[in-house]
Amino acid sequence: MGLIPDEAKSLPPPGIVNRNSVWFGFMGWCTAMIHNCLNRRPALKSGVHRQVLITSIGWFVGYHLTKWENYTNARRDRDMTQYMRLHPEEFHPQEKKTYAEILEDFHPIR
Repeated sequence: MGLIPDEAKSLPPPGIVNRNSVWFGFMGWCTAMIHNCLNRRPALKSGVHRQVLITSIGWFVGYHLTKWENYTNARRDRDMTQYMRLHPEEFHPQEKKTYAEILEDFHPIR
């Protein structure tokens, strides 16, 4: 089962490039840069294999975090829709207003 239950498999997969993947990948790359700097190595040229590895791990974590986020939002939407279906008396339709009823009259001051 893991972090994401089996019912989340019915959701479409998120895109490979999403905000969480990019952010966690970038943070992984920055972690590798900081590690190189703390060990007094050239930041960009040293340990390129570690940079790629940590960036890909961050990308993987971000992708699965997005999957979990999508599942959580879908579950919340499902529960709220079910509640609204079971209790229609609490969610009566509101009367529609025109902009003239909402906005105040405009009187320019000259």
